[in-house]
Amino acid sequence: MQIHYDINQLPVFKNAVVTIGTFDGVHEGHKKIIDQLTKTAQEAGGESVIITFHPHPRKIVSSSILGIRLINTLSEKTELLEQLGINHLVITPFTEVFANQEPEDYLQDFLINKFHPHTIIIGYDHHFGKNRKGNYKLLESYQEKYGYHLKEIPKHILDHIGISSTKIRESILNGDTATTNHLLGYHFFFEGEVVHGDKLGRELGYPTANLKVQNEEKILPCDGIYAVYASVKNIDGSYGPVLKGMMSIGFRPTVDGTKRVIEVNLFDFQSDIYGKTLRVYVKQFLRSEEKFDSLEALVKKIDNDKEESLKVL
Repeated sequence: MQIHYDINQLPVFKNAVVTIGTFDGVHEGHKKIIDQLTKTAQEAGGESVIITFHPHPRKIVSSSILGIRLINTLSEKTELLEQLGINHLVITPFTEVFANQEPEDYLQDFLINKFHPHTIIIGYDHHFGKNRKGNYKLLESYQEKYGYHLKEIPKHILDHIGISSTKIRESILNGDTATTNHLLGYHFFFEGEVVHGDKLGRELGYPTANLKVQNEEKILPCDGIYAVYASVKNIDGSYGPVLKGMMSIGFRPTVDGTKRVIEVNLFDFQSDIYGKTLRVYVKQFLRSEEKFDSLEALVKKIDNDKEESLKVL
């Protein structure tokens, strides 16, 4: 898959079959559209092209950005899309100027002049341009003039995507890992830099990697204890072996914690990974955070958490 960040330096696409969307999550619903995209491109003897946007359009056009919680960062989304056999991913900078184009200008100057589409695959409820005045009917009315084919994504698939995205976010925030991973079609994951903590886990016999997540827009699981897989990111961007472990997210009430922390205990792993990036795949929610009367009682519960983790990993 070729990734394009500069929309003014795009190649000449061959019979481009184009679809447009945020594709946050790249979940099972999205894959139905992508299957149709790649199949149509093969039939047309052309190339499949996904147009997505960065930053998220809602961050530009909405008066409030507090509600934006993304299932994937841009790099995560790119990685997931690359696994699906797409020829081109075009990451379009979403600005106020871009958002306020007249729909006809968006169609001619952006879609037609830059992509010369053979086919546009779009949802019946897709809107674009100033005040979101552009829609499927407008694209339909210009079909003959610009000579592209137009395919509509059925309502039931779009509804499924919308419902799935909402359910995925809710399930992540509620610790419903079974629903999250079922709808995604893969284990929900996130990354963080391994930073120094207070070393309490080491004293308890369970040394942990304390994680600092850099992207504030990335949605994170609710407080609690989880069974997880994890991989250390190498300098070249690849990932090391998948390790088994357990994760705690929360305020550590037993030691009167005041700061929300993410701690991962990796089983049978001793290496120093401070300053490195750890990718965590969330397998299963085990229990909510609890306050114990003593550190001994806490350790006993952690022993049990490890047993429960190993049962599901």
